Amino acid sequence: ALKLRTGDKHGLAARSKCYLKLGDTENALKDAEASLQDDKTFSEGLYQKAETLYTMGDFEFALVFYHRGCRLRPDLEKFRLGIEKSQEAIVNCVGSPSSVKLRNTGELCFTSRQAESKKANQKLQIRLTKDQKWARKQKPVRNPKTEQQLLGELYTHKTYLETLLKDEDLMESSTKQGIKVADLVLSGISYLETRSEFWQQQKPIYARVRERRLKQQQWVRDKKRKPAEVGRYIEQSLEDIDTLLAGENPEESCKKAERLLKTIQGWPDDEVPSKTELIGNLHSCIGHAQLEMGQAEAALQSHRMALASARQHNQPEAVSRALDSIGRVYTIMGRFQEDVDTWEEKIPMAKSSLEKTWLFHEIGRSYLELNKAEAAQSYGQKSLQ
Repeated sequence: ALKLRTGDKHGLAARSKCYLKLGDTENALKDAEASLQDDKTFSEGLYQKAETLYTMGDFEFALVFYHRGCRLRPDLEKFRLGIEKSQEAIVNCVGSPSSVKLRNTGELCFTSRQAESKKANQKLQIRLTKDQKWARKQKPVRNPKTEQQLLGELYTHKTYLETLLKDEDLMESSTKQGIKVADLVLSGISYLETRSEFWQQQKPIYARVRERRLKQQQWVRDKKRKPAEVGRYIEQSLEDIDTLLAGENPEESCKKAERLLKTIQGWPDDEVPSKTELIGNLHSCIGHAQLEMGQAEAALQSHRMALASARQHNQPEAVSRALDSIGRVYTIMGRFQEDVDTWEEKIPMAKSSLEKTWLFHEIGRSYLELNKAEAAQSYGQKSLQ
């Protein structure tokens, strides 16, 4: 895609995401920054840059770009989540802001201090390069149990590499490309240690345990749901679904509707007011979102499920809405005879004159597409009347 359209911001953002999945943060950052070159307000580029910086452990800079994205697109939840996880990671690293006291004891020259800090870092880097073995020996001894929890399945790889270090003959050998095996093994161990440090900053063990405990508590609370709480939760969720669809974000709207549908289906009937009607409504919401995403067949299936639910539970208004939606999908698909059949079935259910006016007009247009001029004229006259 980028060969066909060099510098396309969507292509660059997508490739950045792929690089990040591969662990190539350098190229991920380059592509994310390139996607923002001509459009600083490109939300996907801002998100990719923030995600890459976060993965690199630059939590403060990541926080800056999550905030920028959130200001531009407050409707996107991923930016708010990014802000939260960056703030948590920073607090895990340095402690809460209340624990730090700033004092102005003289002239503060930020630029010069920054330059001094840079020089000091360069000296430190040279020193570490000269004596890496010494630096390795000075590292604090890690708790194997903690490290195992942090690394998960990767912990066995680390212990295997550390076992290889004891084989002196192997460490002295080289690969076909001339790379010393010792260097490869040490770089592998170093990478795994860096990742464990990153994961500990991102979410330490105690935070994971606490989070699991909170989820269990929430599960217990959910078993004793109050009708008012359920009502508020459903109402807020439906508002969010409509807002996301109106804000041209059908993907998130569809996902949220599917999650809510799955949740409600798992709750007892006596805990959810008008459960059957709500399930049909959610199928309809999913259908609208799928149609916005260009998934006409899937949308048709969702609206048919809404229609079946409405008929099963004898809900005339819901039947009318479902027929309306199915007719629209047929029109978009170019299946005009089927949309005529659907809308003609809906005619007796139309309550207002405005609804009938629109309905007759749409049926007339479909007949015109079918080259049935007399029927089209007849419905056109009905609409006008």
